[in-house]
Formats: sequence, structure tokens, C-alpha cells
Amino acid sequence: MSTTLAAGSGFDFTLAQQLTVIALCALTAFIAHMALAVFNDGVRPFLLDFIQGRTTRSATTAVSFGLSAGFIFGLGAPMALSTGVLNPWLLFLPTDILGLLSPKKWLAPILGGAWGAVVVFGLNGANNIAHDLPVDFLTAMQQMSTPILFLFTLFPVLAITKQFGRLRGAVAGVVEVALVVLTMKLWPNMFAGALAMAVGVLMLIGLAVAKDLRQRRADRAAGVVEEVPADDPMASLFSASAARLRRYLPLFMVLGAGVCVLAQMHVFGGGEATSFLIAKGQYAEAAQVDFYRVFGFIPLIATTALASGAYGIAGFTLVYPIGYLMPNPFLAAVVGALVFAVEVLALSWIGKVLGKLPSVRDSSEHLRSAIGDTLQLAILFGSLMAANAMGGGLGILIVGGLYLFNEAMGRPVVKMAAAPAAVIVGGVVL
Repeated sequence: MSTTLAAGSGFDFTLAQQLTVIALCALTAFIAHMALAVFNDGVRPFLLDFIQGRTTRSATTAVSFGLSAGFIFGLGAPMALSTGVLNPWLLFLPTDILGLLSPKKWLAPILGGAWGAVVVFGLNGANNIAHDLPVDFLTAMQQMSTPILFLFTLFPVLAITKQFGRLRGAVAGVVEVALVVLTMKLWPNMFAGALAMAVGVLMLIGLAVAKDLRQRRADRAAGVVEEVPADDPMASLFSASAARLRRYLPLFMVLGAGVCVLAQMHVFGGGEATSFLIAKGQYAEAAQVDFYRVFGFIPLIATTALASGAYGIAGFTLVYPIGYLMPNPFLAAVVGALVFAVEVLALSWIGKVLGKLPSVRDSSEHLRSAIGDTLQLAILFGSLMAANAMGGGLGILIVGGLYLFNEAMGRPVVKMAAAPAAVIVGGVVL
């Protein structure tokens, strides 16, 4: 499969694309200021104390910056520069910070819009400067696409192995590899991992649902009745959080419309693998990849939203794959708004369903962990391939050395972002 990226040469945004990015960044900063939603899943649990007045805006902003800065500069910016496609780490993590930082409600959208303008007008300049350096590290970073796309295919296999043991994991691995080979032979223009990922995720969900159904049958046969206390504090917290989010339903519908329109414009990818697929013009495959990721994040986003009263900027991320496939921005706006409306209104119901399906809930944890494991290896391997393309053994020495130095220092740059950041620094050094 070709690793040449169609969009990797520059950022030639149309006026409509520029205005969409700026408006969406303004909106997401405003929503973050009101503590209604943030993109960083790690920040969301801290928002309950802020909403209830137990912590300050500045303290919450400091948490957001600490958890987000490494991803913005180490992953978001390098990924955008190497693919020519925008991503949520570059757009929405900074608007989390700017929105929470803003002391006034009216200032938040101005700061967010300003960041959107920096992105759409500044990236092309940064791209041109990087390509004009004696060592073109951006072209070298396109080497990352093959390991990211192919290793990412294995995340369902890892999840099955962790949850259901080595035997079932080995069976899933054999099935996936066979499907990858079959796809490469029969459908060479299709992303080779698409069918394998679909089957892997379905196998995981099937095993989890079957386990839960067996357990419920066994409990009924044994006469076990689950009792929920009438004064359950978690239940009251969940219902209050869901009610808070429903009050702002029109605002969430505007947010859903905006994110879906941005995805429809094909200048935005929701994940690492997706960014490379969007850059290659493989929109159907990108939609598949982001759709499978949804299963790993619905339980996390639903439970943290119900516990904290703050939703995700991209919701359950279903608007990404839907947006890629929409034929025009107007339809994308309508469908994105409806998807967000359904998600927000269904939050309480989803929370109750997840409470009754513990194995499915566990599967999402294993999926997220597996996605992280596969991407960490793929990004590290791809970064070393980029280093080799830039400067052979010396490039590997510098980039690998910077990565190891970061590990030895206790990871001041988060592990996922350390290798791409090292490629940029290594390229400048070379």
C-alpha cells in the first residue's frame, strides 16, 4: 500500500473551511468555559468539583494544561504537519485550556476563535519553513503511516487476549491476519485492515455479550436478585448530571453540527490512523476505523459525563465517521445535530444498560488500553523509520536517544507524543 499522502504537501484551506475551524474553536472554548464539555477525558472527572464550586477556575485550568500540553505539541502538531490533516488534539485540547482559563464568558469564544485562526493561517507557514530546512522531516514523517495503519488493525486481538485469554486471542489474531492477506489480494484499493478490524471488534463484543447473558441466566437460576438502594447517591448524582446536560441540548446540537461539518470537509481526522487515511482520500476506510473506536469510548464518556456533569466535545465520536461519509455540509450539520441530541438524551439509559453488562463495560476498557498499546508501538516504530529516512543511523541515534532521554527523565513529554516530538527536534538538529 502506498505511503504517499495526497494532502501532505500543504494546508490550502478554502474560506468556508477556515471559517468553520475558527467558529468551531470559538464554540468549543465557550462550552469548555461553562464546564459543559471538554475534549480531554482525563480532565472531565475534575470538572465536578469546579461545577460545584469546590475548586477554582485557575486550578482546573492548570490540570487541563498539565494533561493536554504534551498531546498538543508532541502529537497534534506533528501529526497535522506530517499528514496535512487537522486533528482533535490540535484543535480541541487548546480550546479546553483557553475556555477554562477565560475569566469572562464573552472572552472564551474570542480566545478560541483566535486559536482557530492561528491554526488555519499559521500551519501553512510552519509547513513551508519545515520543508525548506536542509533535512525535510515532514516528508520523512510520512513513513509513520504504514506502521500506524497496520499495527492499529490488531487492537481487537489484544483486547480479546486480555479479557478472554490466550487461546481466543490467538484465534482472533489468525483470523485477522488471514483477512488482511485476503483483502490485499482481492480488494487492493481498500485499506487492508478494515475488514479485519470489523471482524475483530464483532468477535470481542460477541464474547462479552455472551458472557454477560450466561451470567444473568446463572444468577436467575440461583435466585439472585440485584437490589439497588432507594437512596443510592450515585444514582442521584447521575440523574442530576444528565438533567444539567439536557438543559443545554440546543447548544450541544450546534456543537454536534459543527464537528460533523468539519469532518465532512475532509480536512480533519479524528485519530492517528484516520488522519493518514483522510490524507490518502480513503474516507470510507477512515469512517470504519473511527466507528470501531467508538466502542472503546462510549462507556468511558458516558460514565464520566454522568459522574461529572460535563460531556465530551466530540460526544461519543460517532459524528466523525458519519461526517466523513456525508455528501454535503448541510446534511452533515443536520445529522450531526440529531446525533448529539440522541446521545445527550440517551445518557441516563446508556448508564443503566452499562450497569447491567459488566463484561461489555470491561471490553471497552480493554479496547481503549489495546488502542493505546498498538499506537504507542506503531508511533515509536514509525518515528524510528522517519529518523532513518532523515539521517540513517545518525537520525536513529538522535531520535531514539531523545525518546530514551524522555523516559529516563520520568516522561516530561507523554509517551504517545514523545517519539513524534523527537522526530521534529531530530530533524532540526540534523
